[in-house]
Amino acid sequence: MKSDIIQLENNTDVLEKILEETEKASKYEGLNTKQIIRERLLAEELINMLPELLEYCNGNFWVTTEGKKISLHISVTLDDIFSADREKLMELSTSKTNASAKGIVNKIRAACEMMLMDYVSLSADVPTDFYSMGMMGEPFNYYISSWSLDMYRQALEKEDDELAWDELEKSIIANIADDVIVGIIGKNVDIIVVKDWEDKA
Repeated sequence: MKSDIIQLENNTDVLEKILEETEKASKYEGLNTKQIIRERLLAEELINMLPELLEYCNGNFWVTTEGKKISLHISVTLDDIFSADREKLMELSTSKTNASAKGIVNKIRAACEMMLMDYVSLSADVPTDFYSMGMMGEPFNYYISSWSLDMYRQALEKEDDELAWDELEKSIIANIADDVIVGIIGKNVDIIVVKDWEDKA
């Protein structure tokens, strides 16, 4: 099942619609109260990425379900891929006040920004290790290139990085979601948060 598509804008009405659509899909698939609350938390984490992304993109949100497997989708498109937009994106991404290197959600957003920029080199603020450690070696669905939180977790198991593990353990999205996929096709970048609630309390 695919929910209604919500056009993304930076206003509270749209944010509330995202939460309502998430809850509606969760209830339709028979999730219990605890699961619905957790699914809503995942939607709230996605909402936290939107203010920065919508500075230079437009986009849509929707929910898909396969039984109790629920996926939250954000698809963003550069308003215009000419140099002015790339420069604006670069400026936002390299800003010293940008929190792109702090927290899992902001790092996922940074991975999205890097894909939008077609791998243009960014400043040291941008978590390139985080980005490269989660890159998927094989194509995922129809994406030209894709990044996975689960791949990042697996790569991190080989590293002795207490700060990175601590960050994962404190992250709502990393603790609840089975995976987060960031994929690019053309000038569109999708962020998909996946959770399968089958046989889970």
